[in-house]
Amino acid sequence: MNVIKTSIPGVLVIEPRVFADHRGFFLESYHQQRYKDAGIAETFVQDNHSRSQKGTLRGLHYQLKNPQGKLVRVIQGEVFDVAVDIRQGSPWFGQWVGEYLSAENKKQFYVPPGFAHGFCVVSDSADFLYKCTDFYNPQDEHGLVWNDPDVGIDWPCKQPTLSTKDAASATLQSLQAMKTQLPLYTDTP
Repeated sequence: MNVIKTSIPGVLVIEPRVFADHRGFFLESYHQQRYKDAGIAETFVQDNHSRSQKGTLRGLHYQLKNPQGKLVRVIQGEVFDVAVDIRQGSPWFGQWVGEYLSAENKKQFYVPPGFAHGFCVVSDSADFLYKCTDFYNPQDEHGLVWNDPDVGIDWPCKQPTLSTKDAASATLQSLQAMKTQLPLYTDTP
């Protein structure tokens, strides 16, 4: 597999090795030792699958007490996937990284714990799979508003379909005001 570092250390793009022929293809979507060697040492405890229609934007979600790292990929369709650093004390606080993930390119995106995460669907629909390093806790679910001008994400979905909850998410400025509750930045992966 090919591991690509992004502008924020710890956020990775993974291009798996694909074996294709006239019958179809095979790829290894996860191998604990190989991913550990690439810098993803966390243990994954939960797998999720969502399906969304074109123009849907989900996120930007995070948990404070139990931050989740996520290894994400698309098995049908295409999304623009985004990670925003919300770690207290991080030199990259408020910065974002985005990547197009599709069934065709088979890329994966690793979003470490301490990041807000979201995606928008650019194809007619998309099936999105993600492995999480901690369990989902509905009482600990929070959101960063998708169009916060202080973050400045260049979304390809200009007027997305949002949940009521996602539309009412917090701003980066309000996150900064509660910084003592945010996950801590450490300079070790």
